[in-house]
Amino acid sequence: MPVDPSADLAIRLRRAAFNKALAEGELTAIGPLLMRDAILVTGSDSAVISGRKAQLLAWQREFASAERTIYARTPTSILPSPVEPIALEQGEWTGVTAGSGKPVAAGAYSAKWRNVGGDWFIEAEIFVTMA
Repeated sequence: MPVDPSADLAIRLRRAAFNKALAEGELTAIGPLLMRDAILVTGSDSAVISGRKAQLLAWQREFASAERTIYARTPTSILPSPVEPIALEQGEWTGVTAGSGKPVAAGAYSAKWRNVGGDWFIEAEIFVTMA
């Protein structure tokens, strides 16, 4: 199976949509970007948030916080698989306090994406806090 050159752009656009949803607190925009069984491993305590529903509940709590943190992920590389409809995204993440923009935390991440029916969905993410 040849590597699809459009995968890089498609995943970067989906990541930008995810970042926008996080910045604006738009819970309804996050769900369609996640696989039903998506897994997220947090950066500091390695808590595992398993499933779209659990992730949406976690984001809902975050968005409701008076001093919430706005997270952004910046891809540095997208590596589509030449043999499966999957891709690896790697990059850096930041968390800033809403309103003030004061840095709270930052680090590195990896994400596994899966192409289903021509659309890319996050299947797994792992974050590592570095600052």
